[in-house]
Amino acid sequence: MRDAPILVTGGAGFIGSALVRHLVLERGLPVVTVDALTHAGHIPSLGEAATSPLHAFERADVANAAQVEAVLRRHRPRAIMHLAAESHVDCSINGPAALVHNNVVGTFTLLEQATRYWNASPPERRSAFRFLHVSTDEVFGALDDTGSFSLESPCRPSSPYAASKSASVHFARAWHHTYDLPVIVTNCSNQYGPYQSQGKLVPVAVRKALALEAIPVYESGRQGRDWLHVDDHARGLVAALERGRVGRTYVFGGGAERTNQEVVSAICDAVDALAPAGAPRRSLITHVTDRPGHDSRYAIDPSHTSAELGWSARRSFEEGLRETVAWYVANERWATQVLGEGCDSRRLGPGMHPGVGVGVGVGAAA
Repeated sequence: MRDAPILVTGGAGFIGSALVRHLVLERGLPVVTVDALTHAGHIPSLGEAATSPLHAFERADVANAAQVEAVLRRHRPRAIMHLAAESHVDCSINGPAALVHNNVVGTFTLLEQATRYWNASPPERRSAFRFLHVSTDEVFGALDDTGSFSLESPCRPSSPYAASKSASVHFARAWHHTYDLPVIVTNCSNQYGPYQSQGKLVPVAVRKALALEAIPVYESGRQGRDWLHVDDHARGLVAALERGRVGRTYVFGGGAERTNQEVVSAICDAVDALAPAGAPRRSLITHVTDRPGHDSRYAIDPSHTSAELGWSARRSFEEGLRETVAWYVANERWATQVLGEGCDSRRLGPGMHPGVGVGVGVGAAA
């Protein structure tokens, strides 16, 4: 079964591409990347894995049953790692229908086709097969000033994005309990690292700082997030696939809680060190009206996951952020091209209706 590939949906996206690079280049495992190549997916993000003989690419939409069925029939994977999703909170406020289609209908369609494929497989393939569903800490809603999310945290989504991801989690768990599909669910904290696009906090702040443009931060920037390097997350996902128990949930956090203001300030300092431009770039930070329903704080307690899977985050936030900023500075052309694409992320002001933007805010996943 080790010769059978692992199918990664959304594999040309930010987290998906880090996972594919890890599986192919570090673990030497065969992988099939499935991606619709919308604004979030970019083949260059796969790096050297894209041309590896261990890697195959399929341009397909997980919400298209015929396309999914064809991919499964053609490649006969031993596992599906499902990361394909629309993940921009501001986009979900502006146009929630796309989130429902991609995250809910897409997950339902993939589960349905995976179950048919699994049921038709011979016994040894059935016993080895896994469906790993990757979710986010945003499904849990907001925390108070203390405490952390854990395995026992209920889903209390605040944004349309979080609601769509929460629904997809419930579908995945229901397919396990009702149809016995061997499902494992994961939740993760905020990600950062190379190849991130879609107007996320870190890459947009770096781009604005390099261009000496105003860096917009929601309200006072006091919102707190737990930050995890994408490569550490990729290792965790593989650990969950290989050592996780069917029907279980595993949560991944970096143990690096910072406010948005602290993150952007650190980015400014890192850019100043790499590309000096006179005045400190912290002076570019501009506070804008908060977005509707902005969760105040997220944090994850991964202790149970660490104990069961033997996983822990390796990179400190300070080290990982410096490396990430250096990558964007060195790859400014790529970042400018990719970050210029994507959905309309103009933030809505209080009381406004979808489609009526009033400026640009940073912190889509923050």
